[in-house]
Amino acid sequence: MTTNAPRPEILRYTAFSSSPEGGNPAGVVLDATGLDDAAMLAVAAELGYSESAFLTAPPAGLGGGDGDGDGRAYTIRYFSPKAEVPFCGHATIATAVALAERTGPGELVFATRAGTVPVAVTEEGGTVLATLTSVEPHTEEIAGADLAEALAALDWPAADLDPAFPPRIAFAGARHLVLAAATRARLADLAYDFARLEALMHRLDLTTVQLVWRESATVFHVRDPFPVGGVVEDPATGAAAAAFGAYARELGLVPEDAVLTLHQGEDLGRPGELTVTLRAGDPRVQVGGTGARIV
Repeated sequence: MTTNAPRPEILRYTAFSSSPEGGNPAGVVLDATGLDDAAMLAVAAELGYSESAFLTAPPAGLGGGDGDGDGRAYTIRYFSPKAEVPFCGHATIATAVALAERTGPGELVFATRAGTVPVAVTEEGGTVLATLTSVEPHTEEIAGADLAEALAALDWPAADLDPAFPPRIAFAGARHLVLAAATRARLADLAYDFARLEALMHRLDLTTVQLVWRESATVFHVRDPFPVGGVVEDPATGAAAAAFGAYARELGLVPEDAVLTLHQGEDLGRPGELTVTLRAGDPRVQVGGTGARIV
């Protein structure tokens, strides 16, 4: 940011909750034109949220032939307090809600480092709902030694894993290690070695570890350690929810057509709800939720 440039407006929104006290907070800068990388990182660090989003003009051709997308397309970048991340679901939802409050509901298109992410925004009874569609996902196996290191860092005995959910690395814009707990008590008891898990995650290029417990056929409780972002735990993680949806479908744990409900943040006192929609014939995953401005 140039020395004489005015400081842009920094908004604060939560995603995946209609209450400012729930969900996952994000910083939102709707016009980051005057900010360079160092300035964006400084804003994210100042806010201290797991991620903040920064909007600039879209690349040529995105959302419209003249490159301006009819005012509904943007380039979006995401910064944690420590580094830039390729994709962040909750900051995307928060940004979409912030835009909808200014320009109304409708279709948005975001150019991210991970690819193009469309977002549909609707409003019913005064409640704004934003639903993103991920880039095409994939999963991969994790080496036994890496899994053992992850469990050691978490202080989770292997016997505490749910054998129906094989550990995998899943991607839907960012990489997440999916580990399923056999019990809700195991998921609730999270006290991990921050530095040890951070080192492993950097080596495997992981954004979070997606810890999951299955309550029913379509209802899950999740938690996401996020040491690589300088945050002990992410309260509600849209990118990980998309990755988990792809993982669950690919392994046949849910139908090809399914709507999953993920509860996250309860153990942090910031309850949120993420809706994951899978559609037969479309490899992409939809993740939706509400949002609210934090005053």
